[in-house]
Amino acid sequence: MLGAIAKALFGSQNDRILKGLQKPVAAVNALEAEISALSDDDLRAKTDAFRKRLEAGESLDDLQAEAFAVVREAAKRTLGQRHFDVQLIGGMVLHQGKIAEMKTGEGKTLVATLPVYLNALSGKGVHVVTVNDYLAQRDSAWMGQIYRFLGLTVGCIVHGLTDEERRAAYACDVTYGTNNEFGFDYLRDNMKFRLEDMVQRDFNYAIVDEVDSILIDEARTPLIISGPADDSSELYRQVDKLIPLLKPEHYEKDEKQRTVTTTDDGAAEIERLLAEAGLLKEGALYDIQNISLVHHANQALRAHKLFSRDTDYIVKDDKVVIIDEFTGRAMEGRRYSDGLHQALEAKEGVTVQNENQTLASITFQNYFRLYPKLAGMTGTAMTEAAEFAEIYGLEVVEIPTNVPVRRKDDDDEVYRSAREKYEALAELIEDCRQRGQPVLVGTVSIEKSETVSALLKQKGIPHQVLNARFHEQEAGIIAQAGVPGSVTIATNMAGRGTDIQLGGNLDMRLAVALAGVEDEARRAEVTAAVKAEVEAGKAKALAAGGLYVIATERHESRRIDNQLRGRSGRQGDPGASKFFLSLDDDLMRIFGSERMDGMLQKLGLKEGEAIVHPWINKALEKAQQKVEARNFEIRKQLLKFDDVMNDQRKVVYEQRKEIMRAPDVHEMIADMRHEVIEDLVARCIPQGAYAEQWDLDALHEECLRLLALDLPVRDWAKEEGIADREILERIRDASNRRMAEKVANYGRDLMRMAERSLLLQLLDQQWKDHLLSLDHLRQGINLRAYAQKDPLNEYKREAFSLFEAMLANLRQVVTSVLSHLEIRMQAPEELEARMAAERAQAEMHETRMDPALASDQAAAVDDEGALAATGTDGGATVATRRPAAGGVDPNDPSTWGKTPRNAPCPCGSGKKYKQCHGRLA
Repeated sequence: MLGAIAKALFGSQNDRILKGLQKPVAAVNALEAEISALSDDDLRAKTDAFRKRLEAGESLDDLQAEAFAVVREAAKRTLGQRHFDVQLIGGMVLHQGKIAEMKTGEGKTLVATLPVYLNALSGKGVHVVTVNDYLAQRDSAWMGQIYRFLGLTVGCIVHGLTDEERRAAYACDVTYGTNNEFGFDYLRDNMKFRLEDMVQRDFNYAIVDEVDSILIDEARTPLIISGPADDSSELYRQVDKLIPLLKPEHYEKDEKQRTVTTTDDGAAEIERLLAEAGLLKEGALYDIQNISLVHHANQALRAHKLFSRDTDYIVKDDKVVIIDEFTGRAMEGRRYSDGLHQALEAKEGVTVQNENQTLASITFQNYFRLYPKLAGMTGTAMTEAAEFAEIYGLEVVEIPTNVPVRRKDDDDEVYRSAREKYEALAELIEDCRQRGQPVLVGTVSIEKSETVSALLKQKGIPHQVLNARFHEQEAGIIAQAGVPGSVTIATNMAGRGTDIQLGGNLDMRLAVALAGVEDEARRAEVTAAVKAEVEAGKAKALAAGGLYVIATERHESRRIDNQLRGRSGRQGDPGASKFFLSLDDDLMRIFGSERMDGMLQKLGLKEGEAIVHPWINKALEKAQQKVEARNFEIRKQLLKFDDVMNDQRKVVYEQRKEIMRAPDVHEMIADMRHEVIEDLVARCIPQGAYAEQWDLDALHEECLRLLALDLPVRDWAKEEGIADREILERIRDASNRRMAEKVANYGRDLMRMAERSLLLQLLDQQWKDHLLSLDHLRQGINLRAYAQKDPLNEYKREAFSLFEAMLANLRQVVTSVLSHLEIRMQAPEELEARMAAERAQAEMHETRMDPALASDQAAAVDDEGALAATGTDGGATVATRRPAAGGVDPNDPSTWGKTPRNAPCPCGSGKKYKQCHGRLA
């Protein structure tokens, strides 16, 4: 009550922020006449003048009014567009490092040019993050006209660029790209072996377009770079054949939690089926040696019972392609993690790809928190304002529209069955079409969009379908969705970033009409005809009531519904929206539609009748709020776990950079070796122990294994008065002499280069194994709750112990490898070039994985390699991760490195290569 009174008297916090920005807006407007009078050259010269003022000590805030006025004038001269006052407000909010919520059609793309230009003046680079390659390329070319006119450089990062092209793009003042590309470049950079090979600069300022999609919807799916693991594709196919034999009583499915588990009878039945198929060879299903079978059976069960073709994924070109649940787009190249994608491939009978092992990983939450200054813009952020504030420290500011919104949002209509709902929906579409009103129909899955399409075909209503099957035509279909009488069916919000303009999109119509027309007179004639046609179409569509958005059901997130509604009523155009629901819809069914169905029958609801009441809308909104709150808690919990890994990741990545920056790492490696010797002596000669209690055999063996030294430690122990300190000093001196001999034999430069290269290789190898350990720990840590222990605290404690163990193991491995090191005499440049060439051959995958295994995606194959250290039993050698198989000569051990890890060893021992001559040191 008091809050409502205070809000009425003083306005909301949002109102106060907007009021505080009126003066700065007036300051920009006051400069318009002066800036407009400048010539193009004088306007361009302003950029150099601003930079000099920054060097002289002025701040970006001091330059804001003039810089914004300059950008507005440049936009008028290059694009023919002038920033509205509300767009200036949006630009100021972005410059302050906040999120600007601006309705669809308010020109967010143009708004971003203001803070981008201002922050790019520092020369440290500005990143503009978009949701797909199309928007990155479109915006960098379109808005790039403004930046280039003002003397700034513009780059664009998309999939498939070389390192040189990426480095050039990141060196630009303004860099456009997708969230995936920025994140993967960060991970790849931290797997490089030389500073000059890294492509990204230090982070400065980023603006995230569709910030809710990237920082909320995709926050649960980490970016992962992985390498190949053992092939188990045949096992997936064998287990998959058994799942259809299970009966409904053998498993329990919870759609709300997206889980499926076997009952006791189900576990017994799976065990019987596996035994009959010859897959369960000994013991019971849950015995330790059969844990892999349990994993395969669980994933196959999830693939069959939780995931539906044409809803969660499509099958295309012998591949299972994931459908993004938030945009309805096909996520080409991404893969579900932890064997789920392989289980789906087996289910659909396509080629089962190999599993991968994590080499590097980061979530978007932690990646974007690396930027000292972060801002975002979207049409729907207020519903998630609490999450943005708590996770990212970002405040959301709602920017008013340039022209008041005239769209009419009708109450939802709720029908008893899906059939009645679709019939009512088709009647409304037919009515709109006859009146010449364009219609956009929003569905939540491909399956639903094709159901609506089939119904409209049956009724003879022409329409366009936009879903993951027709992803390529997305921009063209959406651009023409405003033509009078047109009907467009879109899965979720496919088409974001492309405005639906009443009458049709003039630019796209002209691009098609003028293709191949060379004659200037003819081009002018065609242009005039298309403009007249679009204007006439717009007038007709406006008279019919503007764009009508019809949704076939509610999404579990209010933001997705608001995004769909927001397609209508842009820039003050009239419009309408309505949601058609039934008790068969997922949201209604999961949240208690059975009781509602019984109540409706008692009330006497007839066939074809619907319930329409504002209370229904509020009840649904509350259900959506509950789902949103639950999803927020999941994301928050996941972030707490990922923060543990993130702290360790920062340490490792900073250590890598220090190694690459250092002139040489000899002292660092010597310190590691001395620590290893101290630990070794302390373990074999415990403090205060008598000489007869010393484990001299172990000390001798460990000196051979770790230091390649055959030392007479037993003879030393016989000397009178000798203590652990003297033995320690003798071992240390002997190891120092051995390393000094290597430097003398191979030359200082070659030895220093080998030390740095091997240290980086071995650090990467240890980090990779540590990530695998953390994955395994994370999967089972929640069971600690049964012992009344907090899983998060247990995870922190265990992860810290694992990290300490990793560092200790790294010291041992580095010491051992360098002590046994033998190098063919090559010039340092030749050796470095050979290593770089071999690294480029190594296979690596980019992946998106959800730790909760609820909605996880993983990404495309990339041909860039990463170095890892290997060694042989007798003496370790400088080597790279195994190149591609082929050309193995049984009589030439130098070719054995090309042997697949799981193939028989060429030496004839009968063991697998990875367990014999291919064994890691």
